[in-house]
Amino acid sequence: MSVNLQPRRFTVDEYVKMGDAGIFHPGEKVELIEGEIIAMSPQNPSHAYSTERLNTLLVMAFGTTHGVRVQLPLTLSEVSEPEPDFALVRLELRGSFPRHPNTADLVIEVAHSSLSFDRGEKASLYAKAGILDYWIVNLEKARLEVRRQPMPNNEAAFGWDYSNLQILAPGQTVSPLFSPTASFQIDALTGQSAL
Repeated sequence: MSVNLQPRRFTVDEYVKMGDAGIFHPGEKVELIEGEIIAMSPQNPSHAYSTERLNTLLVMAFGTTHGVRVQLPLTLSEVSEPEPDFALVRLELRGSFPRHPNTADLVIEVAHSSLSFDRGEKASLYAKAGILDYWIVNLEKARLEVRRQPMPNNEAAFGWDYSNLQILAPGQTVSPLFSPTASFQIDALTGQSAL
């Protein structure tokens, strides 16, 4: 006789209650991804440095129009509350949510050891949530991976993916969809040049 074991999945409400009850250790980095609690890797120095640099760039460029949320939750569904490295949320949307924002104009992940997860599960999750502009700062290759045009994809982790992928190298520039007049040097985003 075979037993079919099913993992226990959690809702955002259950996840928040677990945090409030002290289930997670202080400082433990976890995210709720499609009902599963995922332990995240600690930041290495290059990740921390890139996060600090990007925060400065993003606040300087968009601080008057967007909240630059750094490693803070986005409640994307009843079973997903990731904490992307950056989520740019329009100022008029802040504070209008019962918990955390449920969308962002731009989501950015800074990736080294998490690159595979950010390309796979995270990309599928953000596409499923309708995030139109998703960037991955690939620290190992000093590249920016720009994903756009979310669409259903049965082969993706959560049934969605991005149909448009650009890989940009130092010397090139990028503009967010929500602000096509703002331009960033890939060198600055990947830490290859001074701000």
